Amino acid sequence: MNLRHTLRVFLLSSAMLLGLVLLSDAVFAQEAAAGETAAAAAPQSGKVATAVKLVFGELDFVTVIIFILSIISSTYIVKCSLQARKETILPEESTARIRDMISNRQFQELIDFTEADPSFVSQVLNPALKRAPKYDHMKEAMEVAIGEQTADAFRKVEVLNIIGNLGPLLGLLGTVLGMMVAFDQMMQAQGEANPSQLAGGIATALAHTFLGLFLAIPSLAAYGLIRQKLDRNTTRAAIEAEELLQMMRPDANPNNTRSAAPAPSVRPK
Repeated sequence: MNLRHTLRVFLLSSAMLLGLVLLSDAVFAQEAAAGETAAAAAPQSGKVATAVKLVFGELDFVTVIIFILSIISSTYIVKCSLQARKETILPEESTARIRDMISNRQFQELIDFTEADPSFVSQVLNPALKRAPKYDHMKEAMEVAIGEQTADAFRKVEVLNIIGNLGPLLGLLGTVLGMMVAFDQMMQAQGEANPSQLAGGIATALAHTFLGLFLAIPSLAAYGLIRQKLDRNTTRAAIEAEELLQMMRPDANPNNTRSAAPAPSVRPK
């Protein structure tokens, strides 16, 4: 996935979250204009609007950080989900074309194709082709490339794990700050604070806890599912790459010492 596509996903996620905040503000305005009559007519809607107001109504630095991380998390969920698909890691068109080139002994064309093709199979076969004609060296280069490509794919999705673990910690930070505000109001009132004043700080604390969990749960769930999908598809791609490399193995006849894959005329850039 190129930078332009990632930027579009990021902007789309940002617009969705911004729309959620603006929608919540509109709900607050309508609720205030309706007054007690609307609250009596729809008590359940009033409870939902109150909960949304507690969560999104007061913006502080903890809430802003959680919003930013939510945007980043949404972007990576979409990006990594697309990259973990079988169609991206192991496209049938690329595999079929590689097989045809090997069958037709078009090794120089195969090197050029795997150099430009971004699929997993091409990226692990290209270093092997550049180590021709010795098959053992080719196999060793491909094994190293498989490890590098797999690790790179898992590093990208690791961002979701980091964000997922930060979510509860940020929620706890906001909870502590809210409780500090509540106890500070109690101290200023010399122990005679109005319960409604204390309720504001406690509500803010619980709102931060909710936001932290709201950030962590989708991030960790997506992280686990995408990792599982990556593991399955990269394993399939590695097996496919090994089978393709076997097609370039030297002939089994001991009198034939020529390798099936000649040394490339173009060295790696």
